[in-house]
Amino acid sequence: MGLERKVDVPVYDLSLIRGIWEVRVKKHRQKQKKEQDRIEKSALAKIDQAWQYRIYCKTLKTTERNLLHHYLERENLIDIQPCTEGEQQDQQDQKDSKENKLIFQLNGDRWMNFPKELQWMTYLKEWHVRGTRISRLPEYLALFTQLTVLEIPKNTIAELPPEIGKLTELKELNVSYNRLSRVPPELGNCENLKRLELTGNLNLSELPFELSSLKQLVHLDVAENKFVSIPICALRMSGLQLLDLSNNSLTDLPQDMDRLEQLVTLFVHKNNLSYLPHCLSNISTLKMIVVSGDELNCIPTRLCRNPDIKFIRLYDNPLSEAKRKEEEKKKEENKRRRWREQREEAKDSREKEFIEAYVSSLKDRDTVPYSTTKVSISCLL
Repeated sequence: MGLERKVDVPVYDLSLIRGIWEVRVKKHRQKQKKEQDRIEKSALAKIDQAWQYRIYCKTLKTTERNLLHHYLERENLIDIQPCTEGEQQDQQDQKDSKENKLIFQLNGDRWMNFPKELQWMTYLKEWHVRGTRISRLPEYLALFTQLTVLEIPKNTIAELPPEIGKLTELKELNVSYNRLSRVPPELGNCENLKRLELTGNLNLSELPFELSSLKQLVHLDVAENKFVSIPICALRMSGLQLLDLSNNSLTDLPQDMDRLEQLVTLFVHKNNLSYLPHCLSNISTLKMIVVSGDELNCIPTRLCRNPDIKFIRLYDNPLSEAKRKEEEKKKEENKRRRWREQREEAKDSREKEFIEAYVSSLKDRDTVPYSTTKVSISCLL
């Protein structure tokens, strides 16, 4: 019988191995982030943009090229010197004229794409694009790092690109009456955002949790969509002052709505609410609530009898309600047709403008109607 051979089996502590790999992964990610920052700060992108601009200018006629140069030129900053009242007025006029150069406006259904010249105007601070047939935002949007206002209502935009998260200076975003079905989580990186309007996108039913980081947001409007509950991220927007959830499919409100400690105005009319939670009476800043009273049967006494709160209940006229349901049925049957969508969007927009005008007329009153009946009047000419 031979001698048994001893085999040495190495024994390792897996926690040590995991620790080594975690350190390596961390260093690798730091290296990747550093490289990405280097590329973003590199002048190569600006050089490439300048060459693309030169190539484009070669395709233009002399008069067109001169007009483009004149449009893109900007004034140099000047030192501030003591001046008279008249000179101050002239300087203010010059300042207003200069600020107008930082605003881009586009209107009319003849536009199906953004003009090519826009990609070189990265100094712009505001975009106002309304009533066009543009269906997507340009790929170079991320270059507009100084943009503070992006107002693009009543177009045919189907999605917001993830690059919108790079617009860290953005303060106002209006994408109402478009065709959005989702909002990118990258929008949560726009931490300076104060006003977000997503009215009337029809297929929008949720917001990403990443929007919870929008702590400076004071105005959130998601009316005329398909929300069945208040987005969780909205309850974590601690600075929110106005919340518009009207014309959705809400059946109740969460019991922790008093997390919105700075809420002033709440619109929840045209939903299926049967009661309002008692926690609303804990919000000391609340000044106005607008609800639909057709199905509402339970209201906290502290809420509707509080003299500091304008509590407005809207009732639909039975005839107009039946008419509205009939129109909704027709809309479902013909939702794939563009002309029907345009007609419905215009109708919704007028209705929202009417409600806003009516509510604003009540803000300065000492007392408001305890309930309101909305009546539709049609005139045949």
